[in-house]
Amino acid sequence: MKTVYLALGSNLGDREGHLRTALERLAAAEVLVARRSSVYETEPRDLREQPWFLNMVVEAHTDLFPMQLLARILNIEREMGRQRRTPKGPRSIDIDILLYGNSVIHTATLDVPHTRLAERRFVLEPLAEIAPDLRHPVVGRTMRELLPDTRDQPLRRTDLRF
Repeated sequence: MKTVYLALGSNLGDREGHLRTALERLAAAEVLVARRSSVYETEPRDLREQPWFLNMVVEAHTDLFPMQLLARILNIEREMGRQRRTPKGPRSIDIDILLYGNSVIHTATLDVPHTRLAERRFVLEPLAEIAPDLRHPVVGRTMRELLPDTRDQPLRRTDLRF
């Protein structure tokens, strides 16, 4: 089984409920969640005029190949009502593959590690919480080492636990 790290986010409707549902559907899609970060409330980064997000990161194990995993994730997003109308816009659920083992993958539809992983506190904070010594396979720095470069990005840990 491969160890993968996934980012989950929601800023529309029942944000907490969307995260819970996505976690349940991942398990049904042969993605076994081993560890979950806290849930963080975060300010939108690129398109500012939208509701704040709830974000979290999970460590999971799967026998799926990267493109199979992506297909399952996109299916979960579709089933949960995700509509891709505005790039970087509001969404009921967003699930991103951050890391797939130590693999480096560049295709037309998938980049692993996630291209903006090292730049985004809403991903690095929860990732450093559950895997602080995990190394970025391209830049070679740990999540804990990458995190200080993003301290200017607002977020707050919530009391929500899944």
